[in-house]
Amino acid sequence: MRNLLYISIGLLCLTQGCKETTPAERIRQENSEQNAKEDSYEMSVVFVSCNDQDRPQPLWKPIANNIPAVFVWGGDNIYADTENMDKMANDYQKLLQHPDYAEINRETIVLGTWDDHDYGKNDAGKEWPYKEEAKQLLLDFLGYHESDSIRKRPGVYHSRTITMEAGSVKFILLDTRTFRTPLKESTIPGHRYMAWPETHKGTILGEAQWKWLEDELADDTADFTVLVSSIQFLSDDHGWEKWGNFPSEVKKMYALLKHAKAQNILMLSGDRHMAEISVNTAAGLPYPLVDFTSSGLTHTWIDSETEANEYRVSNVVKQLNFGRLKFDFENEKVRFEIRGADDFLYEAFVQNY
Repeated sequence: MRNLLYISIGLLCLTQGCKETTPAERIRQENSEQNAKEDSYEMSVVFVSCNDQDRPQPLWKPIANNIPAVFVWGGDNIYADTENMDKMANDYQKLLQHPDYAEINRETIVLGTWDDHDYGKNDAGKEWPYKEEAKQLLLDFLGYHESDSIRKRPGVYHSRTITMEAGSVKFILLDTRTFRTPLKESTIPGHRYMAWPETHKGTILGEAQWKWLEDELADDTADFTVLVSSIQFLSDDHGWEKWGNFPSEVKKMYALLKHAKAQNILMLSGDRHMAEISVNTAAGLPYPLVDFTSSGLTHTWIDSETEANEYRVSNVVKQLNFGRLKFDFENEKVRFEIRGADDFLYEAFVQNY
């Protein structure tokens, strides 16, 4: 009977035409079954980016309601955009003194990296002359001790492993600012930047950070490994900042991930003032590579055009949002959630590892 059904479907496709399912569409279909299941998750993580300290901040209470074990800043933690370090320090203080964030800061492990607006200048890279001063203010904001080794070397890249009774997650926080060489201006209308040729010698991470990352990915002791990048890795059809602007760096990252001993690697990204979940099933890993973008804690570009993204497996969320990850160590899976005001659940996606 099943064979007859397949034959009937095949004849229908021949006579009426059937649209070929893309990898992203197939993943969405398969994932609907996973989302219908009630599962237990042992660790909750909240991930955010793009927070303007001078705008209303309505998402702190729903974030606190999710009781995260870890809270991760993905960049643009404040909008300073200044050469005046006193102003930048005051901008951080505004956020630290917000009563709802202050509670999260007291009760939760807070980790983070930066993007351009808390680095000091829109889209700035290694040429920014105030990166060292801005770095110290970021580390002060994150509560990193004055004697922490991160303060004694260039950049803000670092890692931290959070261990719970059920398992552990290693967070590798990348620095996409301090060492990034100039971007290539785009000739395409509506696009700010375009990709360099693969032969271009530019870099996002810089030599020292690449070597450090290779060493970090040789560690196989954590159950999951989370790479935090302020800019998107998988989505590369848009004309803004992205890993795809440096094809040689993308190629290098894939090679590093393929040979990594680290277990169950996934990526978090921000910057885009919208949220989406992207999945590459052909990354060369034993499992699909997820790039979870959450951006727009205080503002999003709700009227902006939605660009193509062959890896997208969710709807694009242009409302204010935060990302939540729930780790199931026993069954080796992660539930990715895009949430918003009043803790509304916009999208959910489950990845098995």
